[in-house]
Order: sequence, then C-alpha cells, then structure tokens
Amino acid sequence: MKKRTKKAFLLFLETPYARLLFFILSMIYFELLFRLWVFGSLSAVGTAYSVLFSIPAGTAVFMLTSFIGKRVNRFLSCALVLLCALPYAVQAVYHHIFKTFLFLYSVFGTNQVFQFYKQIFAAIVKCLPVILPLFLPFVIMLTFGRKYFRFNPLIWRFLPMSAAFFAVTHLVAILVMSVLPRGLYSPYDLYFNTAAPELSVQKLGLFTTMRLDLKRMILGKYDGTETGEDPDSTPEEENLPKTDPENSGNDLPAPEPVYSPNVMDIDFEKLIAAEKDSTLLKMHRYFSSVEPTMQNKYTGMFKGCNFIFITAESLSHYVIDRDLTPTLYRLANEGFIFNNFYNPNWGVSTSDGEYVACTGLIPKAGVWSFYHSGKNWLPFVMGNQFLRLGYSSRAYHNHTYTYYKRNISHPNMGYIYKGVGNGLKIKNTWPESDLEMVDVTTPEFINDEKFHVYYMTVSGHLSYNFTGNYIAYKNRHLVERLPYSDAVKAYLACNIELDRALELLLKRLEEAGVDGNTVIAISADHYPYGLSNENISELAGHNVESNFELFKSAFILWKKGMEPVVVDKACSSLDIIPTLSNLFGLEYDSRLLMGRDILSNSEPLVIFGNRSWITDKARYNAITDKVENLSSEELPEGYVDKINGIVNQKFQYSALILDKDYYNIVLPRKDFDVRD
Repeated sequence: MKKRTKKAFLLFLETPYARLLFFILSMIYFELLFRLWVFGSLSAVGTAYSVLFSIPAGTAVFMLTSFIGKRVNRFLSCALVLLCALPYAVQAVYHHIFKTFLFLYSVFGTNQVFQFYKQIFAAIVKCLPVILPLFLPFVIMLTFGRKYFRFNPLIWRFLPMSAAFFAVTHLVAILVMSVLPRGLYSPYDLYFNTAAPELSVQKLGLFTTMRLDLKRMILGKYDGTETGEDPDSTPEEENLPKTDPENSGNDLPAPEPVYSPNVMDIDFEKLIAAEKDSTLLKMHRYFSSVEPTMQNKYTGMFKGCNFIFITAESLSHYVIDRDLTPTLYRLANEGFIFNNFYNPNWGVSTSDGEYVACTGLIPKAGVWSFYHSGKNWLPFVMGNQFLRLGYSSRAYHNHTYTYYKRNISHPNMGYIYKGVGNGLKIKNTWPESDLEMVDVTTPEFINDEKFHVYYMTVSGHLSYNFTGNYIAYKNRHLVERLPYSDAVKAYLACNIELDRALELLLKRLEEAGVDGNTVIAISADHYPYGLSNENISELAGHNVESNFELFKSAFILWKKGMEPVVVDKACSSLDIIPTLSNLFGLEYDSRLLMGRDILSNSEPLVIFGNRSWITDKARYNAITDKVENLSSEELPEGYVDKINGIVNQKFQYSALILDKDYYNIVLPRKDFDVRD
C-alpha cells in the first residue's frame, strides 16, 4: 500500500499540476502565516476568503510559469515564489513599525521612510520569526524544484483548462460573497465598494487587498463609488438626539437661549439647479441636508486672542504628570478638560493624523491626503482663517521641511512655513529638539500685533531607546529611577523635551506681555505606536483594549486665567477644527466638516480608521461586528445601521471634498484669499 501511494505521488510530481498545487498551497501558506503574525488568530471569515482567493492567485502564478521553455519556466517559478513572499515580509515589517498597512501609493514615498533605516533594521530583526518562514516555499522550489517538478511548457490543450480553473475558482469566491449578507463592511462590500484596508486585510486577505489597492490606484477610485452606486446622499443626523457636552460638577444650568447655526451663505438650491456633474450634484444635495451645529455659550470665548496650535508627535495622555511634565499637567488641568478624547489611526501615512486635526476631514484611502490637499482651497484651516483676520500666520516643523511634502501642504494652509532645510536652524540630531525649535522661533512672532502659530513637533518620535534616540538620551537622568521598562522610560524622556519647550513658550509669552491673551491647543498626530501594546499597558497600569482604548488621547485647550471646564462627551481629533472655529468666533460652515463642535449639543460620534465608532449610546467594533450598549436603555431599532451609514457617508464625502476641490466650488478662493 505504501509503495503504491509513493508511486502515485511520484507520478503526480511528474505532471505539471504538481506545480499548480505547490503554488496554491504556497499562497495559502503566505496568507495564514501573515494572518497569525499580525492578528494572532485565524478568524473564520477572513481565513475562508484568504484561502478561496489564494486558489486563483496560485493558479495565475502557475500559468505565468508554463508558457516558455523549461529553463525559463524554472527560473520564473523560483522568482515568482520569491516575489509573492516579499510583500508579506514587507507588510509584516511595516505593520510592526507603523501599526497599519503599506498602501502601494506610499511606496513612492519610501525614500522618506528610509530616513529611519535604524528603526527599519530593528523591526526586520524583530520580525525574523515570520520573515524567515515566509521564504520557505522559495527555498523548497530552489532546492527541490529541478528534481521533483516538471517545468515543460503546457500542452496547448491544457491551457484552456488552466484558464477555466482560474476563472471558476475566482468566480466561486465571488459567488460565496454574493450569496452571503452583502451589507456595509461585509466582504462583498469591501471587495466591490468600500476601501477600508484594515477591514479588508482581515476579511479578504492581504493579497486580495493589495490587488484591490492596485486597481483603485490605477482607476483613482478610493471614495467607495467605483461601482457607480449612489453613496446614500441623504444624511440621517437630523434625527439623532442632542446631548449636553459638559459635566462640570455644577448644578444643572438654566435653559440656554436660542442660538444660530454655524453656517455660511451658500445657495445650495441654486447650485443643485445648475449642476451638470452627477457627483457634484450628489455632494450639493448631501451637504445641504446635513444638520449644522449650533452656536453655544462658548461661541466667541477666545475671539481676538492669539493662537498657538501644536500637533505633538506621539503624545499620549499617559505622559501628563504633575512631577514629570509639570507644564503639560498645568495646561491640561487649567483649561478645557476633555475626559473622553480619541486620536484614531487612519491608515495611509502618519501624516493623516495631522491632516485630520488641521482640516476636520477624514483622510482619503490610498493617497497622502495632506499632500493632495496642497492644490485645494481650504477655507476652514486655522492658518487661512486667521490670515483673513489680519493675523501673522506661521508654521514650523523641527525635521526635514519636505517630509510628507509639508512644503506643499502647509503653505497652502496660509502659513509662512519653516522646517529643517528651509530656514529653521537647529542642531542636527535624531530626533530634533522641540525646545530648540521654540527657542529659535518665538522671536519671529512674539511681538506681532496678532499672531497664529502652528508647530509640528518631532522630539516624541520613535524609536524609544537610549542608544539611537538623542532626546531620550539627553533626558535619561530624569527617568532612570522610574519603575518602567527602558522603552517606556525613553518615551517619557522624549516627552519631557516637549514639556520643557512648552515651559519656555509660556515664559516667552509672559515676557512679551501676551500670555493672558494667547490660547494654546495641543493634540497628537497619533498614539505612540513606537511602543508595543505591552509597553502602553505598562504605562497605563492595566491591559489596554486595542480597538478603542488604545487610541484614547489628550486634547489640551488652554487660556491663562480661564475657569476649567470638564467635558465628558466622547470626541476626537476630527472635532478639533469646528470646536476651535466656534470658540474663536470664526465664520465657518459646520455642514462642510466631518467633525462636530464638541461644545455644541450635537450627539457625540467618534469615528475610527477601521470604521468602528463610539456614541453616547453604544460602541461598534467593525472588525468583529460587535456592538456594546453604553446606556441602560435598549438601543433604538436600526440604530447601528443608521450610525454605520453616517460613518460611511463621512468617509465617502470627505474623499470627494479632496478629489473635487469642493470648497473652491461652494466658497470660491477668490472671495476669501487675502494673499497676493
């Protein structure tokens, strides 16, 4: 029996379809190994579709290696197995560093990523347990291929059979998706409509996600409308209940007076009547139907004040400590105190978090949104808003000024922009010092009659160690005795530099006599992904939940002498721009932003990059499709579907704002821009 089995196996190896099976099993192997490494489990849905789509993928590789001569086919077989393994290895390393996946568009910017070659090398070493096994099929093909596999070209009559097998297996995967539920974020929706990479990798597999990414990049369809379907033009927000944004511990306030909505004079009816472009017509109808947020008792609270806006690299609320970071502690506890603020990851680049905080828009999947916004009119960003009011408007970044093409995006926001390489002269270290940046830049604006300044800091950047991180080494003596691992100590040491920069900033403001008339806002670009989840849990003092709590963060909003205001309402970085616009009494249209004024009576809605969300009633995990009720009352019928629809609309229309330069259509630049 054993001899017969062995003989049958050897006979099978002599057929060309032994290679077919090898390629299919290799693709399945890549998918399952990568899934285990990144997600730690083989979920039923994701694993099933990974296997289903691996069959036609392996068949395609087989066909590519079956047309030419024997030697060429053998070379192609080895080369393609290697090339198929490489993306999985690259994605494993990229995900280890950035906790997101690498879009094909971002490959064109890898020259900038290579500035962090030390971090990349360290990540490769840590990922060796998955990288080395990924190349096992290549080693098998290279070592045993000549002996056990046939590389002769297929006989012509077998070619249609192979093509038919490819088509049928691919069609089977599509049919399975089609007969199962096809709702929002289902495998069917992710395959045909919605570009949500983290969900797609989990539910469809990495190879299929990258193939869809390539297709969408070529076609320019990342907005969820590539099938031509109407993205549900009518929002349902007007039916959502209102909520009290704050809980200050005082007695209930008296009924508020009637306030006006934060809108601008846009004649949507005229725009709808004249519009010929079907997409713009949908946009006009959508935005005209969005319920605006109302002005409130905080409207104009900061009107006429100077404004310093800081995006702090990898800042976490865990670093705010009375003794370790006293200036951060003071600012965080003497202004607005946002107890439920979140700073989600968005997926394409680490500049996406900065884009969200500066524009109030959700980044578009597949592109560097900030860079692409550089050609658009952005009337609601702080630089352009304050520039129109006669303020000086400056921006600084203490790293390479072209990194993520900020030399394109930041001047477009109304700023005179300086970074390392175009006017900001500081010591050449890695990372560079926030303290030095504040020291050399404050003389440039501190004596202006009215000023707005934007800082993008870098001292808090990874890697968190005392050998390759200059800032961590510089402040090491201040954290040596803390009861943490070296990675956590190094992270805290990096944030001490930010604290000292803020201390100097307050001192300069006081010396110039403008400290009482200057507002400071600080938020992070993203959570400290340079720390492992175990490190973050160590810092938090408990195991940090990874879908929601991991992204909880700090939003500091402070003015000297103000009465502290405690806000328990769930909110996020998407809400920063509308909240600031209302507080400064700026003219803006709340219908055209994806976030909402935190201090208004609108229902809270925190949106995460993977399409999960939090409201005051529930939180929804899009990865697991699980809903957690946060109130004592039963959720209204259809509530989850309604919020999912609203979230999906915000992703879609935010992308369309970027694609269509929509603000320039409804609020033309020529009517607002004060620059020559």
